Amino acid sequence: MNKHENYQLLLKQASSLLAGEHDLIANMSNISALLFSSLPNVSYAGFYRYQDGELILGPFQGPVACMHINLGKGVCGTAAATRQTQIVPDVHQFAGHIACDAATNSEIVVPMVKNDQLIAVLDLDSNDFATFDEVDAEYLAKIAKLVVV
Repeated sequence: MNKHENYQLLLKQASSLLAGEHDLIANMSNISALLFSSLPNVSYAGFYRYQDGELILGPFQGPVACMHINLGKGVCGTAAATRQTQIVPDVHQFAGHIACDAATNSEIVVPMVKNDQLIAVLDLDSNDFATFDEVDAEYLAKIAKLVVV
């Protein structure tokens, strides 16, 4: 199965999993587990919720993570502040990278916005370099949109 086919299946699974469920934490919990268990080379899959002007750790799968991230700081904070997906092939080259897990080498962060309000970010890490690309960005944005419906 190629990357597109894998994501198409994941999108269907996510849609089915979240059908009729409107609790944000429950949705984040199941989606982080689905992504972590289904995507190759992912060492962390989780959410940071936007509350009181900062990102606060939400449901995730993987090693322990930073609990508070300021907007504009690190990859997650940059995605939140700019509301643009961040694809980072080498986190060690990203100015201001926050090393929650020293083994992480690449990362993708998708901002989650509803009614023009930042809700959270979806964060995936990999211990490999250059794991994530535009295909990941496209499908992860679709999956993230399902979470905040």
